[in-house]
Amino acid sequence: MHKLIPLLALYSFGTVLGQTVATRSPFIRSIGEGTVAISPDQAKVDISVTTQAATADTAASQNATQTQAVIDKLNQLLGANADIKTINYSLSPNYNYPPNGTPILIGFIANNTVEVTTANLSGVGKIIDTAVQAGANGVSSLRFGLQNDQPARQQALRLASIQAKAKADAIALGLGVHTGTVLAAQEGVVSVQPVGPQAVGTAAATTPVQPGNLTIVADVTLDVAITQ
Repeated sequence: MHKLIPLLALYSFGTVLGQTVATRSPFIRSIGEGTVAISPDQAKVDISVTTQAATADTAASQNATQTQAVIDKLNQLLGANADIKTINYSLSPNYNYPPNGTPILIGFIANNTVEVTTANLSGVGKIIDTAVQAGANGVSSLRFGLQNDQPARQQALRLASIQAKAKADAIALGLGVHTGTVLAAQEGVVSVQPVGPQAVGTAAATTPVQPGNLTIVADVTLDVAITQ
């Protein structure tokens, strides 16, 4: 029966010096992180219309008229290929709560929220202004992102791999040994940290919007063979 050889952990830099059971080949395990900052090429903004009335039917009807006016103006601004979709609709009773009394129904509230997506980042402020001028009374969030984040993700993974290998080499140098081939590589978490959501209020004049940068972070774990 083969006797298992325990791993010797080196806790600095999250690295493990070990020996595989199957091949008895010593290795260094190291973790690298890669970070890429990139300008976004897409924006999403949530625009809502909220109406109140004494009856549910009236609240819903007023909301439908007002929301349609907003959508019509946005379509005029963005053209036939405008990317506008409904993401929330609600119709609920509105109560008054007197102190130590029974709640009193005073009407109904209707809300319709649409998400507008655009690749024209310089036009985001104009989208907000147009919607508000057409009857929108809520702009809940503004988010920037990428239409295709795969190239940036791959770049972050490459940087993480380079850092992991460099850390393994540095540890080997400190131990008086050399690194050999990479025995195993494992992708960790790849995350895109977006700009936003950013709260924006109902606007007057031209709303200034600054996209900023996105941050893509990846980590890679390498098992690198040790040679004498």
